[in-house]
Amino acid sequence: MESARVFDAFNDPLMGIVVEKTNTRFGKFRPWIFTGTVTNALILYGLFAMPKSLSGTPMLIYASAAYVLWGVTYTLMDIPFWSMIPAVTATGKDRENLSVIGRTCSSVGFAVPTVLTMLLVTRLGGSEREGFGIFAAGIAVFFVAAEVICVLGIREHQTEKKQVATVGEMFRALFANDRAIIVVVSIILFNASLYLTTQLAIYFFKYDIGNSDLYSLFGTVGGVGQILSMMSLPALRKKWSSKTILTGAISTTIGGYAFLFLLGTFKITNIALLAVAAFIIYIGFGLATVLTTIFLADTVDYGEWKLGQRNESVIFSMQTFVVKLASAVSVLIAGIGIDAIGLDVNAKVQSAGTLFGLRVLMIVVPIAGLLCSIFYFRKKYHLTEEENTNIARELEERRKEHSGHDFN
Repeated sequence: MESARVFDAFNDPLMGIVVEKTNTRFGKFRPWIFTGTVTNALILYGLFAMPKSLSGTPMLIYASAAYVLWGVTYTLMDIPFWSMIPAVTATGKDRENLSVIGRTCSSVGFAVPTVLTMLLVTRLGGSEREGFGIFAAGIAVFFVAAEVICVLGIREHQTEKKQVATVGEMFRALFANDRAIIVVVSIILFNASLYLTTQLAIYFFKYDIGNSDLYSLFGTVGGVGQILSMMSLPALRKKWSSKTILTGAISTTIGGYAFLFLLGTFKITNIALLAVAAFIIYIGFGLATVLTTIFLADTVDYGEWKLGQRNESVIFSMQTFVVKLASAVSVLIAGIGIDAIGLDVNAKVQSAGTLFGLRVLMIVVPIAGLLCSIFYFRKKYHLTEEENTNIARELEERRKEHSGHDFN
């Protein structure tokens, strides 16, 4: 499945190019959002409605094919969805609000099924297998209904028709956009660090803390902290700049990690203290997730201003590309790390050296990754809110001037 994740990651930039080359009377984003949603909903249902007659190798082939198709069809919808932010809004305030709403609802949409799935599937249908199929069908229907509302409610700004860049020109423009590359590298470092913790957390709670049931509590409390922090961003922006908030967010997450390391070291299993650690870690994660979306939206304008070429979908495809790639890489690192520290998943008790190694791998290594991400970002990324406003104003003047020339 990890090879499928890598394939899906490299599929994202290609989808970004396809969206950029789309030109219909319904716009370039909405047709793909609708198409991707419907096909993904069907594949989602198919994942959990596997024919009972399948077993062995045929069942494995069915599950693998469905998994790959789910990732591909989700990309059809996801890339144009986030790419619309800089396309339908011009001001930093509007982009901030859209990013906060989108990321907050995304987190809620992830948390609710996570909490409800096992509660409902055992009560739906005659068996747990049938329950999964029914629940997946309900999620698929809700998914389509929600995105149809989005497609019907959004109006894309009509821009003058211009010659579409070639694939090579798009990639050259992307890598020439130094600010976008800086944001992308920072996202890789940040997400790989967090995902490494996610991959190893179940072992940490089972062996180091001694209670695997607390893993669910950790994730639930962390999810609440993430959602609340996302919602707080507009209030924070009234007092601090985006870069300052990002620095504070990552510093907060690092503080939560340090606290969790101490709890593991001294075998403290107090539920309240573990919940506090989760809340602190995910507060920073939530804020950083929204802010990276806003920074990417700003680099779209910067790229057009600097290079004369606007590629929303190609730039935003890099966000999903690096997130998926970071996830795959974190799984690889976790697997190598588990072997290196000698963790035996079949053993009830691990050695002191193994537990210390687990703490280092799950907490200290991610802290190092987070420190690298924020130091790199602060040193390299120099776009300010004032510069973004000036760039947006100059681009608007250019478009008016160009439109006037075309008219004459």
